[in-house]
Amino acid sequence: MTSQVLTDQSVAVRAFIALLQAHAGATRTLSAQLLADHGLTINDYEVLLRLSRAPERQMRRVDLAEEVLLTASGITRLLDGLERAALVERASCPSDRRVVYAVITDAGLERLRAASGTHVAQIEQLFGSQLDGDELRSLVGLLQRVSAQAADDTDCAPA
Repeated sequence: MTSQVLTDQSVAVRAFIALLQAHAGATRTLSAQLLADHGLTINDYEVLLRLSRAPERQMRRVDLAEEVLLTASGITRLLDGLERAALVERASCPSDRRVVYAVITDAGLERLRAASGTHVAQIEQLFGSQLDGDELRSLVGLLQRVSAQAADDTDCAPA
């Protein structure tokens, strides 16, 4: 039975495996380029990007962790490094001392701006060299449908 499962994978399973492999490869490539060019990992970049787009350029650390799919300890380690580099700072909530915000600094915003130009160009090159415009639009639509279904399934999960 086990060998049948390993050899007779459905198209859905093969699609999922291909998605995971594509994600891992793209993430490795883009993260290595960001690190070499700007001293940022792809997770660093995503955190800076989300903070830059947030109201008052700040987010509760717990909300930031959820948005970038990191655990509480994972976001703490990531933010500690960004704080040491003076790209992010902590801020307290005046109405609730238990709440701690992550705030992007001016230096963090500048690093993000510098990294964005090359990072976006590298994404364009990575995907544009393999897929034409119609294929990219189809891929976006397909992945958005899967993502929306996964979000719906999560919303209905028992607590």
